[in-house]
Amino acid sequence: MINNLGELKASGYISKSIKDELRDNLIQHMEAGTTVFEGVHGFENSVIPELERAILSRHNINLLGLRGQAKTRLARLMINLLDEYIPYVAGSEINDDPLAPISRFAIDLIAAQGDATPIAWLHRSDRFAEKLATPDVTVADLIGDVDPIKAANLKLSYADDRVIHFGMIPRANRCIFVINEIPDLQARIQVALFNILQEGDIQIRGLKLRLPLDLQFIFTANPEDYTNRGSIVTPLKDRIGSQILTHYPETIAIARKISSQEARINAAQSDRVYVPNLAYDLLEQIIFEARESEYIDSKSGVSARMSISMLESLVSTAERRALINREKSTTVRLADFMGIIPAITGKVELVYEGEQEGAAFVAEQLIGSAIKSFFPGLFPKIDKLSKKIEESPYAVLMEAIYAEGGVVLYDECNAADYASTLNEIKPLEELITRYQPDVEAADRLFLKEFVLWALAEYQKLGKERLTNGFQFRDLF
Repeated sequence: MINNLGELKASGYISKSIKDELRDNLIQHMEAGTTVFEGVHGFENSVIPELERAILSRHNINLLGLRGQAKTRLARLMINLLDEYIPYVAGSEINDDPLAPISRFAIDLIAAQGDATPIAWLHRSDRFAEKLATPDVTVADLIGDVDPIKAANLKLSYADDRVIHFGMIPRANRCIFVINEIPDLQARIQVALFNILQEGDIQIRGLKLRLPLDLQFIFTANPEDYTNRGSIVTPLKDRIGSQILTHYPETIAIARKISSQEARINAAQSDRVYVPNLAYDLLEQIIFEARESEYIDSKSGVSARMSISMLESLVSTAERRALINREKSTTVRLADFMGIIPAITGKVELVYEGEQEGAAFVAEQLIGSAIKSFFPGLFPKIDKLSKKIEESPYAVLMEAIYAEGGVVLYDECNAADYASTLNEIKPLEELITRYQPDVEAADRLFLKEFVLWALAEYQKLGKERLTNGFQFRDLF
């Protein structure tokens, strides 16, 4: 281990700026065909190539996108493009490069001790700093301020640079520094970043210091912020090299991959609760429906966190039922989707019409819309115009339900009662066998319930919410 400046020089170590470091390590990954952006799905042909071009160009970066589009995750993954360890002058507040010191402390220490100057090593995991931009952030927080106590103790005037207490940005020298939601930062604070980004000096209470900080800035912003809460001032935008637009997953398959990866479902829940394939797809379709809904403000976006929370709630709803019935295993049912409503209502911004209808109503509408979106891909389409019941492939099924006076599925009935209720409807079994013969046995009951819900959504069956379940019966 190299412990002093003399040993560092003898080792042949060459100083490198953080932007060159990121660039060189990215080139190595690209030549090897590997990536550091593992776990980020759906950006392979859009955001990541643009991010790689920005890194190769040594640009500061602004990630612009709606909520829940992995902007902060991308920034955090960039630390994997840094060298594992870098040397710095031991005791330096701003991680001074031993071969190119910039602070008075490091310059004086090297002048006094020469090659005996002690060296410490900084791991890449410690080279990431993050600040959420809030209206109460000050210049002192980010850049620094004069410390009167330090001035008194050292018997120095306020004009001496040694009395400065450095803020977050100088302390993140040679690091990746992320400012989240940059438009929320007051304009006068954004102005304070100009010189750091371009001229390489900092100004504190009239004291101007030539301090060429070595930083990789990454900003994140929401397009909505540009008009509603604040804006990035034009000269600051001009100093940011690349602005990269992020986006939501474009397919159900990608959205499923993200939700399954991010949902906090432990092994005990996974062992107890089986989630049918169709249930996963319906869950993600709800997000797609929400982004198109007339009740939801599309400008604010519908975060991927909503589908993650919905999946966690769906599994927990089924788990709760299994615990009540003392069952070691259970399968998600369509009625369990009522348990995800609290995960929806808190994560969508409703327009006026949505507020009038109520968040719970909007959530139920989204679930219904998702069912209607998937149904034609699995079973014959149900025309909106009424036709003679005999002509419909669902005629026998509906007549059977009418004859029985309806079907009731209780929310917390045990697996045996649930299966018995659905399996007793013989035309439902025949419908599944005819149109979905290859469905997995474990998914069969869910698909049967799905047909009942779909017929209700298409207003071919009546669906009434009971205190503890749903009743499907004659519409009239």
